[in-house]
Amino acid sequence: MTTAGVPAVLVMAKAPRPGTVKTRLHPLLGPERCAALQAELIRHTLAVTSSYGLRTYVAYAPGEAEGEDSTCDLAPSGVRPLLQRGGDLGQRLTAAVTDAYADGAGPLLVIGTDAPTLTGELLAAARTALEDRDVVLGPALDGGYYLIGMRGPHTGLFGIDPALWSTDRVLAATRARADEHGLSVRLLPPLRDLDTPEDAAALLADPGLPDRIAALLHPAEPV
Repeated sequence: MTTAGVPAVLVMAKAPRPGTVKTRLHPLLGPERCAALQAELIRHTLAVTSSYGLRTYVAYAPGEAEGEDSTCDLAPSGVRPLLQRGGDLGQRLTAAVTDAYADGAGPLLVIGTDAPTLTGELLAAARTALEDRDVVLGPALDGGYYLIGMRGPHTGLFGIDPALWSTDRVLAATRARADEHGLSVRLLPPLRDLDTPEDAAALLADPGLPDRIAALLHPAEPV
């Protein structure tokens, strides 16, 4: 069933606190630089979504302090904040999508901040795909997805085994959930998430990597 509303993008974000973000990149960059990288990824992702012209939401984590480099402070004006609720990622996605639809959004594209080569053209392709599909997925090279779009609030897609989140089985499990619910799916081109030193090396060779992110990916100088 299609839910009419305002086409929108929902960005799931994690606060750029040293020691809590991009931990697999700590050996390469250190905690402080990883926090700076996370802040830049948030800025870049919200700039892409805002420039594309869709209503944009950012879902921020509970307990974020007001002030310097909180997720909401990094957002351009006009971005609508949503408080993340729930334990595992599936519960947080369900709550955020439910809140966005309750605010009149739909169809809805849901993304994170880990795919720095995501473009407005891919968002446009996802929105077009939803004209004749229930769900669109942007596969990540690590077995997850960088984007999930839906014509209606199909939150059952997030009801995968909680142990599967952050594994290479997320995309396959999500497609299985779509099949169980009788939802048609279209796939976008795959992208690389930025999570590991190997990802950093591969993305530094990608001409689509934004310069400000590339500048933060060079190894930290020894102290």
